[in-house]
Amino acid sequence: MYQTRKIGVVGQGHVGAHVANSLLMQGIADELYLCDINEAKVTSEVQDLRDSLSFVPYNTKIVNCYDHYEELACCDVIVNAAGKVALAAGNRDGELFFTTDAARTFAKRIVDAGFDGIFVSISNPCDVVCTELWHLTGYDPKKIIGSGCGLAPARLRTEISKKVGVSPKSIDAYMIGEHGFSQLAAFKAATIAGKSLNELQAENPDKYAFDHMEVEELARKGGYVTYQGKQCTEYAVANSAARICAAVLHNEHAVLSASTLMTGQYGEEGIFTSLPCVIGAEGVEEVYTLDLSEYELEGFHKSCQHIRDNIAQLDWWDAEAYDAK
Repeated sequence: MYQTRKIGVVGQGHVGAHVANSLLMQGIADELYLCDINEAKVTSEVQDLRDSLSFVPYNTKIVNCYDHYEELACCDVIVNAAGKVALAAGNRDGELFFTTDAARTFAKRIVDAGFDGIFVSISNPCDVVCTELWHLTGYDPKKIIGSGCGLAPARLRTEISKKVGVSPKSIDAYMIGEHGFSQLAAFKAATIAGKSLNELQAENPDKYAFDHMEVEELARKGGYVTYQGKQCTEYAVANSAARICAAVLHNEHAVLSASTLMTGQYGEEGIFTSLPCVIGAEGVEEVYTLDLSEYELEGFHKSCQHIRDNIAQLDWWDAEAYDAK
């Protein structure tokens, strides 16, 4: 028997509305449940999406839930896109207080209403918000997936591609750590056709030698190139969220970079941050650790500490309960 695929989206700002549109255009959801605290905004987005139904792959039920978050409990996946992008003009930490306060208004309400699906959180700072969702609800951390560095590896592969002349689809390379300015490229583990970049550089330096730090910085700050011209990022991050939703709904067991709970990887635990993950119907099935250089490992620990420093700024956070987890 066919099972209806239901996806909820909390927040219908720049990114949330584009997530809903991407899900619709790709035919990923059979039913979309949209929430926003601005009733007029969510009503307008629902109307606009319904007007698109003649031009998308499949007919989709689109439901206006306004701020009735309990109505999302029936969903298989809920995308958290609540945020205020203008606050992130300087860096992704700019939304820290807004997005964490927003999550406090809906996370527990959704879980208490019986939600048993997967949270996909793209609100920034992503790793803090994911850790918060777990902290507030006690929800299974494997069912909380942060988009985290999901988009950053695409930017990294694009920049490497421009340097070496190989399609980004043929490059296996990851950005890891906090989704922000402390994220880093795991160059030691990066490969093309099973060969490490270091090995390829030794064999053919004219083609494969490039400034790793330059490429890492371009990947790290690529989103701000987009932001500078239109004061937001929309398409790529929305498609990244849709990609995670598809991996869950199709039980793909796909390897994607995502923010997930650290349980001892590289000695880190108790926070969400990005590493390559196997993602399927039950959420994060497995977390891969990469062979990092000493420099990269030091950078990963610094990145994790930045997440903890952000959490420490939230004066409402119950540190004792958090540590007990």
